[in-house]
Amino acid sequence: MKKIISFILVTAALFACNPTRNDHQVDKSAYDVITGKCYVYREFKPAASPLMDSVLQLRKQITDYLDQQQFKAHIAGKDSLLFRRANGLEVMIELPAPQDAWEANTIIVFDPQKNPLFINLHKGTSQIEQYIKAK
Repeated sequence: MKKIISFILVTAALFACNPTRNDHQVDKSAYDVITGKCYVYREFKPAASPLMDSVLQLRKQITDYLDQQQFKAHIAGKDSLLFRRANGLEVMIELPAPQDAWEANTIIVFDPQKNPLFINLHKGTSQIEQYIKAK
């Protein structure tokens, strides 16, 4: 999972920094376009298990914290996401099919002033606090 997230982050960072990408139009109809301050997650019917219960409990703690910080919930309608920043830059992310309970419960936090942040459920809210404080 770490390799997948690292690859996605590097790809997203490179794409976000590429000013020439606007030279050719990309069909954005296949993307779930996100423009506001929110957190994105997938909605699914999980199979009951002790692991899934733990993962869902961690996800709930983090989403409750995000709600308190004025982030709105956004259920991913598609596996192709397009985050549109306030400065006009766009970050496109393709979510791979989840391989386990952790990947199925991926949360992506987005503030239009910043790049998207993939939440590591194991790290709790400290990573979100850093994201919010960063300018």
